[in-house]
Amino acid sequence: MFSAIDSFSGFSVDDLARAREFYSDTLGLAVESEGDMGIRLTLPGGGEVFVYAKPDHSPASFTILNFVVDDIEASVDELNAAGVVTKIYDNAELPTDAKGIARPNNPEWGPDIAWFRDPAGNVLSVIQA
Repeated sequence: MFSAIDSFSGFSVDDLARAREFYSDTLGLAVESEGDMGIRLTLPGGGEVFVYAKPDHSPASFTILNFVVDDIEASVDELNAAGVVTKIYDNAELPTDAKGIARPNNPEWGPDIAWFRDPAGNVLSVIQA
């Protein structure tokens, strides 16, 4: 049987310097250099993600990271104040308010959530705990 000793996720970006600045300065994550290979993000809760540059990078068309927050309103306000756009979807099937927060009011659908993009175009979210 397969038996791993560790695991981590990874995703690509088109510019490691911009990614480092965004994840460190804007989102406040611990970011460590992995030399020419990429950077390592330490997530709240201790998980790690490897971020690497890819010359022909295409942004992920799905949410690659979800940040669970106690207060989605305050978190969205803080992101917006830092220049992060949280109103990235304008879709009747996925309605969001003026701040970009989807408020499903349906326990089967899930909690309030707002999506945004990193500088490489990858989709991230803040989601109400």
